[in-house]
Amino acid sequence: MSKLSNTAEDILGSARVLIAAGGYNGFSYADIAEVVGIKKASIHHHFPSKVDLVRALVSQYRAAIRDGLANLEHGIASPAEQLRAYVRYWETCIGDASAPFCICALLASELPILPEEVALEVRTHFRTLSAWMAGVLERGQQQGVMKLARTPQVEAEIFMAAVHGAMLSSRAYGEPAMFSAIMTPQLDQLTTI
Repeated sequence: MSKLSNTAEDILGSARVLIAAGGYNGFSYADIAEVVGIKKASIHHHFPSKVDLVRALVSQYRAAIRDGLANLEHGIASPAEQLRAYVRYWETCIGDASAPFCICALLASELPILPEEVALEVRTHFRTLSAWMAGVLERGQQQGVMKLARTPQVEAEIFMAAVHGAMLSSRAYGEPAMFSAIMTPQLDQLTTI
């Protein structure tokens, strides 16, 4: 994705917050215009349609996640510690409310009503994340630092569902600590040999 203008970045940031609060249909360009302090025409200049806007947002989100996962792979040798760092990232985001929920998980709950272009970006996010987790789990199993009851791919899907379910529970209870309460045993189950 090419470098965006400050206005385009502000529009995307506003859209991210609004999607986190109310989903795909929970905001309009008028809402963004009010938050960013610009006219709707300016939003249309950067993103001609809502589909273009949300697709760009998810694409940007996916790129950030890809970069973050690559940093984990290069900065942390142990597969078990890579998973722990991934969980710590979400613990921090949920705890300080900087990113209390995965945007792609929120949008995935709306897949039946999403435009296909956006749905494709969301599905690609989940496939990428699942493949990364499966690779981490497989390396952990090969190194003898993780014990898997099922194939790495199935364990990755279970772990990914646990992460997103823990986000949902944390949000439902209004308790950021709920995320850790759910994810700590999940990690221990995989990493305690």
